[in-house]
Parts: sequence; structure tokens; C-alpha cells
Amino acid sequence: MGSGKRSLTTATLFLACACACAVLATPGVAYASPAPKPTTTGTPTAPPTPTAKPVSTKELEAVRLKLDELYHDAAVATDAYNAAEEKTEKQSAEIVDLAREIVKGQAKLDELKDRAGAAARAQYRGGSLPPEARLWLSDNPQGFLDGAGRVRAGEHATKGLLDEMARTQQDLKQYEKDASAQWKKLEANREARAEAKKKITKRIAAAEQLESQLEKKEKERLAKLEEQAAYQAQSVWLGSGVLADIKSKASAEGRKAVKYATDQIGKPYVWGAEGPSSFDCSGLTSQAWASAGHPIPRTSQEQWKQLKHVAVQDMRPGDLVIYFDDASHVGMYIGDGAIVHAPRPGRNVTITGAGSMQILGVVRPDA
Repeated sequence: MGSGKRSLTTATLFLACACACAVLATPGVAYASPAPKPTTTGTPTAPPTPTAKPVSTKELEAVRLKLDELYHDAAVATDAYNAAEEKTEKQSAEIVDLAREIVKGQAKLDELKDRAGAAARAQYRGGSLPPEARLWLSDNPQGFLDGAGRVRAGEHATKGLLDEMARTQQDLKQYEKDASAQWKKLEANREARAEAKKKITKRIAAAEQLESQLEKKEKERLAKLEEQAAYQAQSVWLGSGVLADIKSKASAEGRKAVKYATDQIGKPYVWGAEGPSSFDCSGLTSQAWASAGHPIPRTSQEQWKQLKHVAVQDMRPGDLVIYFDDASHVGMYIGDGAIVHAPRPGRNVTITGAGSMQILGVVRPDA
């Protein structure tokens, strides 16, 4: 094996698989032959060079399962991060809109106050005598009555101004209350996003540390085990005869979404990414459908909750296949029993069997 590295031992591997976020820093233990007994004559024999114990297939399978668990946890946390990010953006926009309404409402209130003040001053200049006395003293009773009508109209207008001022003040109070509530939600989502980020980085770091203990050849063997597990799951899925029942053709929007998704093949998975240079699983599917002119929810969990469910045997290219009981992963069906997806950290956007993972169900964005 390469200099400076040793293979994982049984003890190290099972320690890693027993602890969810264990950091495997201990190198493999060398197993040397017993040292020869000293002799009284001749040149002393040097002990043999210690050799590392090779990692068994069973141990590598334990590593594979542990990596699946760690990356699954990271995917769940990524969905939580993306959801908090989406809510944060939405609430920030709502706060901006409320702030604009507050500014407009305050300007309107100032204008109403000016108009009400002008009306009050005009009414004051009209004199303090009661209307009956002014009628008796008037040289032109009809003119006075006409004027009195205008005064009453002015009084009604003034009352209307005051009522509108009261409503505007109430609106301003409500805007301020709503803005305060949205700000609290914004802060809560920022905290949720930060907590999710911590979980993501912790799980990915544990997975990377686990993989770093393997030699190059062992990593190649691990990759083969991953391929075999996916192939076996896909074979079981196809063996059920489901593909024979899948005959639906893609819609025009679905074809556009499939083209976008397949054009991204080879780009790296990065959690929280929505392109154009990298993607996470739901970032790929949401951007693919956005490019087709049909926006969908950002996260795989919300895609599962909000989009129309269809039977697996009725799915067509462009539909989204949701995986695992917690809807923590998503891929896009492209036909012939395959999906395109962004798998996990350390992998690139690729095509794989639709049945290579545990299918929760299928949703149709353009139903």
C-alpha cells in the first residue's frame, strides 16, 4: 500500500459505524509475527516488517452503510436549510413590502392632517354666530342658504377626512404589527438555517473522515460495493415488471425540464446549490422545472407535499421520483427506468436507475 497510509482495521471500522458522527483518527493496527527468540551465537535476526491487515468485504460493507447514513442525515439537514433559506427570502421580501406600505401610509396620513387642518381653519373663519342669527342678519337670505349648504357639505367632507385619517392610522399600526411579526419569523428561520448548516457540515465531515482512512484500492472496492447495491436494487425494481407498465410520454414542459436536467450531468453536488455550476438534489429538479416555465417548491419534502402524486406505473419523463420515508432525496425520471439526479457530496450529477433507492412515490409538477 502507499507510504504514509494504513488500511482500516476491524476495530476502527466498527467503532466508526457504532458512533453516528465518530471521527476516525486512529490508524490501522499492524499485525506482526512474533519476534524470534534470542540466540547465543551468530548474527541476531531482525524482526519482520509489520504489515497492515487488509480490510474485509464485510468491513467495507459496514463503511458503505455508515456513509449512507451520514449522507442521508446531511440530506435531511440540507432540506431543512433550503426550507429556512426559502422562508427567509420570502419574509425579507414581505418586510420590504410592509416598509413601503408604512412609508406610503405615513405620507397619506400627513396629507390628510394638512387637509383636515385647512378645513378646520376655514370653518373657524366662518364666524361663531349660530346659523339662525346669521340668516336674520343676512341681506341675501337665499345666498346665505346656498352658503350654508356648502358649509354642511364642507362639514361632511371634514368628517370624511377624519374618518380616513383614523383608518390610515389603524392601517399603519397593522403594518407595523405585521412587520414586527415577520421580523421575528425571519430571525427564527435564520437560526434554523444556521443550525441546519452545522448539522450538514458535521455529517459531511464525519463521512469524509471515514473515507479518508481508506487506501485508494479500498476506495475503489467501496465504489464497487455502492454500484452493486444500486444495481441489485434496480434489478429488483425492474423484476417487478413495473417498467412494462410505464408508457406515458413527456409533456412539452416535461421535455424542457428533462433537457435542462440532463444538460447538467457532470456538475458537482454542493448542498444548498441551485446552479448554474453546482446543484443539490432538489436544486436540480426545481431549476429544471423553472427553466420550463413552471416553478415548483425548492425542497424535496415540499415537492412531495405540494405536487400531485401519480402512480409509479403512470409516471412519464419530467416527473419527480421522491426517495426514502422522509422525502429527503429527489431525482427526475427521464424514461427507460432511469433518473437524472445530484446524488450527494463528492459525486456529480448523473444518471442512475430509478429503482436504485427506496422509492417513496412520484409527483408531477405540470399536472
